Amino acid sequence: MTLKDAQTTVDDWIKTIGVRYFNELTNMAQLTEEVGEVARIIARRYGEQSEKESDKNKDLGDELADVLWVLICLANQTGVDLTEAFQKNLEKKNIRDATRHLTNEKLT
Repeated sequence: MTLKDAQTTVDDWIKTIGVRYFNELTNMAQLTEEVGEVARIIARRYGEQSEKESDKNKDLGDELADVLWVLICLANQTGVDLTEAFQKNLEKKNIRDATRHLTNEKLT
């Protein structure tokens, strides 16, 4: 599935099953909540915090997909083409960071 396909799929779902998009501020709060759930899993599973029994069955992939879903909702409702935006972002990084990481002593 391409980013364009994902944006279309989410839009179709919202219009047929979800009734309408939540407003942008609600979706921003939802995005923050979903990122927090990802952070909780990462901190406990890969960080130094102990994982609570209730968190052991949490699916990181599912939580990352929740983040992607809300991100796509925000892109759709604000008119952002994620394929185009991502391509521009890669071009920016390739110019700005062409040698930055290669010469970073902390990474070698």
